[in-house]
Amino acid sequence: MEISSAELQIKLKEFFGFDHFKGEQEEIIRHLISGNDTFVLMPTGGGKSLCYQLPALLMEGTAIVISPLIALMKNQVDAIRGFVANKNKEGVAHFLNSSLNKTQIQEVKEDLLSGATKLLYVAPESLTKEENIQLLRQIKISFYAIDEAHCISEWGHDFRPEYRKIRSIVEEIGVAPIIALTATATPKVQSDIQKNLSMSNAKVFKDSFNRKNLYYEVRDKTNVKREIIKFIKNNAGKSGIIYCLSRKKVEDIAEFLNVNGIKARPYHAGMDAATRAKNQDAFLMEEVDVIVATIAFGMGIDKPDVRFVIHYDIPKSLEGYYQETGRAGRDGKEGQCIAFYSYKDIQKLEKFMQGKPLAEQEIGKQLLLETVSYAESNRCRRKIILNYFGEGYTEENCGCCDNCLHPKKLFDGQEDLLTVIELVNSMKERFKAEHLANILAGVSNSLIKSYEHHRHELFGIGKDKGVRFWLAVIRQGLILHILDKDIEQYGLVFVTEEGNEYFKNPYTIMLAEDREFSDGDDDDEEDDIIIGNNKHAANQGGADPVLFAMLKDVRHSLSKRLNLPPFVIFTDPSLEDMSLHYPITVDELKNCQGIGEGKAKKYGKEFLALIKKYVEENDIDRPADFLVKSVVNKSANKVYIIQNIDRKVSLDDIADAKNMDLLELIEEIEAIVHSGTKINIDYYLRQTIDEDKIDDIYEYFRYDASSDSVIEAMKELGRDYSEEEVRLVRIKFMSELAN
Repeated sequence: MEISSAELQIKLKEFFGFDHFKGEQEEIIRHLISGNDTFVLMPTGGGKSLCYQLPALLMEGTAIVISPLIALMKNQVDAIRGFVANKNKEGVAHFLNSSLNKTQIQEVKEDLLSGATKLLYVAPESLTKEENIQLLRQIKISFYAIDEAHCISEWGHDFRPEYRKIRSIVEEIGVAPIIALTATATPKVQSDIQKNLSMSNAKVFKDSFNRKNLYYEVRDKTNVKREIIKFIKNNAGKSGIIYCLSRKKVEDIAEFLNVNGIKARPYHAGMDAATRAKNQDAFLMEEVDVIVATIAFGMGIDKPDVRFVIHYDIPKSLEGYYQETGRAGRDGKEGQCIAFYSYKDIQKLEKFMQGKPLAEQEIGKQLLLETVSYAESNRCRRKIILNYFGEGYTEENCGCCDNCLHPKKLFDGQEDLLTVIELVNSMKERFKAEHLANILAGVSNSLIKSYEHHRHELFGIGKDKGVRFWLAVIRQGLILHILDKDIEQYGLVFVTEEGNEYFKNPYTIMLAEDREFSDGDDDDEEDDIIIGNNKHAANQGGADPVLFAMLKDVRHSLSKRLNLPPFVIFTDPSLEDMSLHYPITVDELKNCQGIGEGKAKKYGKEFLALIKKYVEENDIDRPADFLVKSVVNKSANKVYIIQNIDRKVSLDDIADAKNMDLLELIEEIEAIVHSGTKINIDYYLRQTIDEDKIDDIYEYFRYDASSDSVIEAMKELGRDYSEEEVRLVRIKFMSELAN
C-alpha cells in the first residue's frame, strides 16, 4: 500500500485531531504500511500507540494487537471508537479476552468476519486458544502489533512466558508484517526480542530515552510513610502513582493515605477485574488523586498529567524503574520521581530468588545489581539510566536529579577495598556482607565468636568507621565487580578475578560516603505542617531531642521497677513519635507508632504526665491532631486470627485460609500483640520448634537484648536460628511480658 505524506497528515488530523506527527511516527507508519517488519523503541509518552492505530485504520484487513493486560484493553478500544465518526464505530475496535461473555464473544466474531473490525486487542493467553486461532485464520490480517514487547525477554523487567510463543502462533494463523513496540529495552533485551520474533532484519526506530522533564531522586527508606504524606500534601491536588512490590503493601498504603485525608485507591492483580477497572477509572477521571499499585498498573495508561511517581519499594530492575517512572509528565511538564531505598529490601528480593532455577537466579541477580548501582551511585542518575539503554549522555550535570543538585561526598576508597579483599581471601569459608562488616568494625557477637573471628588479625581494624561504613564499601565493591555473591549459596561474598587483579595492581577508586538522603525542602514553614508550629522540633529534623531524652529516662526507670527490658514497654520509634506529636491523652498516644490501646493504658500514664508538663512549661503549640494517623488492623482479620489461635488451629492453616504466606500471618499476629492483645501460640511453637531453641530465644529477649530487633537477635543467636523461629518466640515473649 502506498500513501503520500500529505494524505497521511490529512488522516492524522481526521482521526486523531493532530496537525503534525511527533518524532519518527510518520516514518514508522510509512514503513509498516509498506509491509515491512518494524521495531519501535520509544519512551513512555512518545506516541507508540498511534504508530499501529493509524495504519490499522488505513490498511485493508484487521490488525491483531497483542497486549499483556486485560484491564487496559477496554481503554484502548474506547479511545479508538472515539476517533471514528462512521455509523459502525462500535465494531471498528474490539478486545478478545476472558472477561467477555458468550453474547459479547459472538458479537466480536460477527464484526471480525464481516470485515468491520480494524483493530483486535488480544491477550497472549487468548491468542493460544485453539478456537481463537481457527477464527483468526478466517480473516485477512493487515499486521501484528506486539505491545510491551519487552515481555518476550527473560532479561526484560516483566517477562511473560506466553509472549515467547507468539511467533509460532503467528505462523499458524498466517504470516503478516510485525511491529514490536516497547518503552524499555536494553541492547540485550532488544536482541532477544528480535531473535524470538524472527525479525532480526526489521528496521529499528529508536527515540531518545531522555525524559528531560523528569526529576529523579532516591531517598533513604526511613520514616517512609511520614515522608510520603509530607510530599503529597506539599503537592496537593496533583495526580500521582505509588508503586509497591506486594499486594498487601498496596492495600496497606492506600488505606493509610485515605486515613490521612488523601484520596487514594489500590490497584493490583489480586483484585477482581471490575474493582480494578473502577479504581483505574476513578484515577483517570480525577475522582482520586493517587493510585497505589503493583507493577500491574501503568502499561498503556494514557493519563498525561501524572505529576509524581513514588516507589515505596525499589523495583527489581532498572528497566522496570524506567518504565514506571515514565508514567510521570507524559505531557512534557513537571514529573517528580521519588524512590525510597533500603538495602534490606534488596536482601528480601534476593531471598525471594532462592529456590528458582539457577539461570533465573543469575539473571535476577544481575538485574538487581544494576538497581543497587543506580540507587547507591553518586553519578548523575539520568546518565546512568541512558547508559543502561545504550544511549550516551555527555552533560556532566543534568541539573534535574538529586546527585547533580546535591552531590555526595567522595573519598579515596583504595585502602578500604584492599582491606575487604584481604579479609575475604584470608578466610576458609565464605560469609555474608554483614558478617564481614562486623569483623572489620570490631563487633563481637555470638556468630563472630563461634568462628573465632574476634581473634582474626583484621578484627576491629576499622572500628572507628563503624559497620555501616564497611557495608557501604562492600556494596560498592559488588557494584564495581571487585566482589560478587555466590548464586547457589545466596549472599556469601567472594572476590572476583577482577578483584584479585586489583589487589595485585591497585589504583585510586573514589567511593561515595554512605549517607541518608535529604528529607526534601528544609523550609521551616513546610516542616511546621508536619509537626505543628514547634520550631524547636523542626530544627532537630522532627523529633524533640530534649523530650526524647526525658522519655527514655522515664522508660529506663519503669523498666527497672518492673524488671522488664525497656523495649518491651515502648520501642525507640514509639518514643520518637511521642516527642514529635506531644500526645497528652490515651487516645492520642494510641496514634503513635507501635502503640495500641493495651499498651497505652498499661504503660502510658507516666509518659503522658511528663509530656503534658513539658508542653506547658515550654509553651509548645501542639498540632491540633496527628498529621500521620496509623491504620488499625482490619477487625475481621484480627478477630479471625485470634479466634482460631484460641482454638489452637495450626498457623499454616490460618495463613492458607486467609491467602497469606506464614511470614505475612506472623506480621499480622505481631501487630495484634503490639497493640496490647495477649495471644498464646505455645501449642504451635511446641509442634514446630525445639524446646531448647524456644528457651534460648526467649532468654535472649528477656536478658540480653537491647532492642526487639530480629536482625540483632539472629546475629547474636547464630545461623542455627531462622527468622521465622525468632519472630514466633518473640511473639510469645512480648505477649507474656509486655501485655
